[in-house]
Amino acid sequence: MSFIPTFKIGLWNAWIFLVLLIFPSFIVPLINKEKWEKWAEGDPSWSEMGKAQKTVFVITHMIILPLTLIYSIFLPLKLGTWWFIAGLIIFIPAFLIILLFINLYLTAPPEKPITKSIYAFSRHPSYLSFFLGCVSIGIACASWVFLLCAIIWIIVWNNGIVFEERILIKKYGNAYKEYMDRTPRWIGIPKR
Repeated sequence: MSFIPTFKIGLWNAWIFLVLLIFPSFIVPLINKEKWEKWAEGDPSWSEMGKAQKTVFVITHMIILPLTLIYSIFLPLKLGTWWFIAGLIIFIPAFLIILLFINLYLTAPPEKPITKSIYAFSRHPSYLSFFLGCVSIGIACASWVFLLCAIIWIIVWNNGIVFEERILIKKYGNAYKEYMDRTPRWIGIPKR
């Protein structure tokens, strides 16, 4: 990793991995709009969000993510290096978790919280996989800047999770509280 990152527009840049991380999230509403709308029922609108919730959303979704996407266009992958191989080894499971998450959303009933499969190990596998994917991109490109963006994103979003979990408690009641008691927020062994 060099202190000053390489900037070069090219086909084999970080944007390839980033698009693979982001694009699947748009598949669920496209495949099954009705189900997506049922999952989103009860989510607060912008006007219903508090100041802290809006701040977290703006920092993560309107500042860090767009800047990361723009930066990824100019950030070459270190093809043929150990950096790239190590990044790819981390990226593959992160991408598979995203695909599993999408499958669960398409098959699980929206009136109950998803608690099986990867959700037994993490209450927020989609965010965890996105974070791991961004870390893998930072490694595959040997970019400390990209790694730093991923770390800042997860630290800020960790505060946003609190708001999301309040919404889920309101939506699912005791079922979600019990799930929270036995399942770690990010990753770990479920408490029995």
